[in-house]
Amino acid sequence: MKRIIISVAIGLILNAFAFAQGHTFNNVNTEYTFDLPEDAWKMVVTPTASSPNVEYVYIDRVEGHLEIRKISIGETEIISDLIKREQEQKLQFLPGFVAGKEERFAGNYKGGVFNFEFVRGGKNMSGRYYFLRANDSTVYILKFDGYREKLISIRNQTDSIARTFKLKDK
Repeated sequence: MKRIIISVAIGLILNAFAFAQGHTFNNVNTEYTFDLPEDAWKMVVTPTASSPNVEYVYIDRVEGHLEIRKISIGETEIISDLIKREQEQKLQFLPGFVAGKEERFAGNYKGGVFNFEFVRGGKNMSGRYYFLRANDSTVYILKFDGYREKLISIRNQTDSIARTFKLKDK
């Protein structure tokens, strides 16, 4: 009887781990794929042939939001200059914007991460933008934002998504 109970318990635990696993994003209208570590990530903007942009939320938009954009850059432009330009042109105008540190990042592609904080609706928010250089002229920006505490708690997931981001084989 003990063996049956232990077997059932182990089976339930393994089953729970299987359901907690995420899936791989792969869409015919995008040039890239990435792995989602949990099923709590839900697609809210589906890419189309005319708009290859994709967006995901983690449970709710304020808990965690991911937006992916592709930009063209010069062959000699460095990531830190691109981060500064993004900050100067867009981010500095967010209410309560406070620039954070810039970090190097490596997964399938090398690049940088820019962290920052801001205020939305009286709530402390943060952003974590991954700038991934796919080739000499293309950078993908994975823009994560959400409640500051929540984004910190899912940082392992945002890092995982950025690490697994890659272009499809042609």
